[in-house]
Amino acid sequence: MTAMTTTSTAPATGAAPSFADSHASDPVTLGWMSGSPPPLDKQVRFDDGSFLRFPMWRWSFSHWRELVPTVNVARGSSSVCVLPRAERSDLDAVRLMPLRATAEITWAESLAANYTDGIVVLHRGRIAYERYLGALSAERPHIAFSVTKSFFGVLAATLVAEGALDAGAPVRHYIPELAASGFGDATVGQVLDMTTALRYTEVYGDPTSDFADYARATGLVPRRADYAGARAAYEYLATIGKAGEHGRAFTYRSINTDVVGWLLARVSGASPHELLQARLWSALGMEDDAFLQVDSVGTPLVAVALNLRLRDLARFGEMLRLDGAYNGRQVVPAAVVADIRRGGSREAFACAGYATLPGWSYRNQWWVSHNEHGAYTARGIHGQAVYVDPKAEMVIARFASHPLASNVNLDPNSLPAYHALGRHLLSNPG
Repeated sequence: MTAMTTTSTAPATGAAPSFADSHASDPVTLGWMSGSPPPLDKQVRFDDGSFLRFPMWRWSFSHWRELVPTVNVARGSSSVCVLPRAERSDLDAVRLMPLRATAEITWAESLAANYTDGIVVLHRGRIAYERYLGALSAERPHIAFSVTKSFFGVLAATLVAEGALDAGAPVRHYIPELAASGFGDATVGQVLDMTTALRYTEVYGDPTSDFADYARATGLVPRRADYAGARAAYEYLATIGKAGEHGRAFTYRSINTDVVGWLLARVSGASPHELLQARLWSALGMEDDAFLQVDSVGTPLVAVALNLRLRDLARFGEMLRLDGAYNGRQVVPAAVVADIRRGGSREAFACAGYATLPGWSYRNQWWVSHNEHGAYTARGIHGQAVYVDPKAEMVIARFASHPLASNVNLDPNSLPAYHALGRHLLSNPG
């Protein structure tokens, strides 16, 4: 197991190790997978786990489909909803104070500090800023990791709003296969808000954590020859026990989202990737198809494995900023977006002890800041994000390949940078 195989933003402990900076670890400069064939010392492979080692993953995050089995999410035959451009030259110089720091840095410096692979800033629906670094380009998809959760959270909340899914019903009502598991008596809403009480730990980089078994069961990492555990996502979910009382505390666990995916499939009669395609990809005027990694029986890994273009991630965020309306249609009910913005229980969230997220909450697979701009965000390990600032009329979409997984390692630069940019655009709308 490596640190990459984690999806939580749980607090880190101890001193951070030292890594080559974003320039010295640039995958193009280092020549990863360059040549026909690449030299052995420049190869990035799935079977030996090298695709999950830094700095090699600075290449693999932008080449995921070359390494694992996937299923396509088609954009359909509709026209691309073109994002107008109004690029600005003043944003790189915006200054901010990182958390617990004594000296300011600039927006441009924050991008390098967080090993940014690509970033798009939309202001009032127009591209104000766009950069690509490392192995990423505008035409290349990048893995979104746990930002994936927020796509499927929106889909589930939409089915709740439409009456197809009951947020108050126990999971066993829809998935009797999980009746004897820890999920059986949890409600759909508790799964969506991750207030389930489960006998499961998600500690990144710890081979004794339950997450290590989850990663092997789903095929996120190569399995040892003597591996005898579950070999598919749904098979693994049935092994999870209960520990405590549902609804009392927020605990970030990726397995909740796999249950969300199963619920979506069960009530819609479609695979999660088909629902994503029908409800979002074909409606938003995306530039390109997306894809999801699948397990050994073809189940999409809805918690961690969506790959898409950066501007398409920005389109998703812009749709939410516009109360679910985009590309000439109401893609998601406005009530769904309003519910996400209101957030979940701050008391339940506080139980998790996130030092960089005081006063936040979690709702329908989204992180809600409750700050003065009403910002909310989807977050994934190593720096994947879509950040929506309604007051500033701003959306930020970012892909990154930070050497440390948990967002607690990026938040000190990222969160002040996002907010500083929002304040700047609010004061200088252009």
